[in-house]
Amino acid sequence: QVQLVESGGGLVQAGGSLRLSCAASGSISRLNSMGWYRQAPGKQRELVAQITSSGSTNYADSVNGRFTISREDAKNMVFLQMNSLKPEDTAVYYCNARRVTWAKVDDYWGQGTQVTVSS
Repeated sequence: QVQLVESGGGLVQAGGSLRLSCAASGSISRLNSMGWYRQAPGKQRELVAQITSSGSTNYADSVNGRFTISREDAKNMVFLQMNSLKPEDTAVYYCNARRVTWAKVDDYWGQGTQVTVSS
């Protein structure tokens, strides 16, 4: 099992910045990727940003150029720096860890942290 704990959400005005943090613990070896997803009210959960074990990154088109994902392996942490925030970025943000084996894909989730962007 992998435990994920997010922090750093809050209320910010449009144009502002927030930095989300995710601390991973447990069976974290051989994780293929870690990332951030978000879910707004009435909408499906969507990928925001992902970083692989080799350091490759992937971003949703809606946040590309504004958000940056990074990781600090020594502390088993992943971060999401969010700049130029927009009201449409308002959502619960979830940290994700994924392990892929030949037999299955295991996804682990944090409890989520609320990000609210006021106009």
